[in-house]
Amino acid sequence: MTIISGILMLGVLVFIHELGHFAIAKWCGVKVLKFSLGFGPKLASHIHGETEYQVCAIPLGGYVQMLGEGTGEQGEDIELTAAEKLRSFAEQSVAKRLAIVSAGPIMNLVLPLLILPLSFMVGVQMPTYLEAPAVIGYVVPESNGATSGFVAGDRIQAVNQVEVVNWNDANKSFISQAGDALLFTVERAGRQLQLEIAADNDSLQGMQALGFLPGQEARIGGLAANMPAAAAGIQEGDLIVKIGTYPIVSWYDLKGVIQKIGDQAVAVQIERGGELLEVELIPKQTGDNGAYLLGIAPAYSSELKRFGFVAAIGEGASRTWELIEMTVIFVQKLVTGNVSTKNIGGPITVVQIAGQAVQTDISAILSVLAFISIQLGILNLLPIPILDGGHILFYLIELIIRRPVSIRIREMSQQVGMAMLLLLMVVAFYNDIVRLWG
Repeated sequence: MTIISGILMLGVLVFIHELGHFAIAKWCGVKVLKFSLGFGPKLASHIHGETEYQVCAIPLGGYVQMLGEGTGEQGEDIELTAAEKLRSFAEQSVAKRLAIVSAGPIMNLVLPLLILPLSFMVGVQMPTYLEAPAVIGYVVPESNGATSGFVAGDRIQAVNQVEVVNWNDANKSFISQAGDALLFTVERAGRQLQLEIAADNDSLQGMQALGFLPGQEARIGGLAANMPAAAAGIQEGDLIVKIGTYPIVSWYDLKGVIQKIGDQAVAVQIERGGELLEVELIPKQTGDNGAYLLGIAPAYSSELKRFGFVAAIGEGASRTWELIEMTVIFVQKLVTGNVSTKNIGGPITVVQIAGQAVQTDISAILSVLAFISIQLGILNLLPIPILDGGHILFYLIELIIRRPVSIRIREMSQQVGMAMLLLLMVVAFYNDIVRLWG
C-alpha cells in the first residue's frame, strides 16, 4: 500500500510538471512528439493526433519530447521544411523557449497554492503544543541541547535575536538557521540567560533533533495488549501521578522510574475523572535491550483547525512561501557545506512519506503533495545541465551573447550534468537505505 500510494503520488507530481511543458509548448505552436510518464521500457502507449502518450517502467520522472529539441532523429540539427521549422522548438524565440522550459517547475511551485487552501478548508490536525510558549519539558541526554546547558523548564525567548513566542516560531527558527551557530535567549527561574549551540548541530531536523521536547503530561493515550498496564486495569485517558514513592510530573519521568523499579511489584497512582485511584503492577522486561515496560503510549493533544475560503487562501499562500523558503535555505546551505549530504532524501523516502500520508486523511495527503511538489520544482530549477534550470541558464546566456550556445558545449555540459545527477541519486539512495535499515 505504501509503495503503490507513494508511486501514484509521485506520478501525479510528474504529470503536473510535464503538463506545464506540454501546455506551453502547444500554446507556442511547437510540435510535441512524446509525452512520457516514467523512463525506460514502455508499459503502455497511445498515439493521439501528432503526439504519442506513454507510461514507462521506471516511475522516477518523465519527459516531453518536442520537434527540434536536443539531438537525435528529431533534434535541432535535422533538416526541416519551412512548415516544420515554424513548429520546431529550436526555431522559437528565446522568450518562448524560456517559457516552455520554465513551465514545468513553475507548475510544481504553483500547485501548492491550489491544493493547500483546500487542505485548510477541509481541516488540519495541529498539535496544541505548537501554539504554546516554547517551554522545554525535557532535554535528551547527550544531545546538542544537553551539552549546551539547557534544562527542563527553560523558556526560549529568542533564537539569534529573532523573537520566539511559541514552539511554532522556535521550530521555524531552528530550520531557517540550519548550519549556523544558534544563540538562544532563555528565561530560567526569572533570570535571562544566553546559551549557544555550535554550528555543528542537527537543527535542520527541528527541536527534537536538538534534544528539546515540549512539555508532555503522563496521560495515557494507548495501551498494548498483554502488558502490565492493561492487565492492571489502567485505561486510556488516565493520568499517572505517582509510581511507588516517585512523583510523576511529566511523561519523560516514566522511563527512568520504571527502570529503577525493575521487575518488582509497585503501586501506581492514577487520576481518572478527577478521582485518585491506585493499582498494582509489575513492569515487564522485553526487547533486545532488556528495558522494563508498562505497555503504554502518551496521549497527544491536537486540534482540528478549519478555515474559511478567504482565510484558507491566505494560509495556503503563507505555507507555500514558508516551504519554498525552507527548501531554498536547505539547498543554499547544502552547497556551502553548512548542511550535511546525509540530509538528502531520495525516492524511497518520498514513497515512505507519501505512503504514510495516504493512510491518514485528505489534508495530510494534500500537505505532502505540496511539500514534495515544491522540492521537485526547486530541484528542477537548479542550474545543472540536463535539468530545466540548466536549459534556462543556456537560454539566458543566449540572450546576453545574442547567439545560441554551441551544441558541442551543451552536449559536454549535459554529460557533466548527468554525472552530477547520478552522483546525487547515489547519495540519495544510500541515505534512503541507511534510514530504512537503520
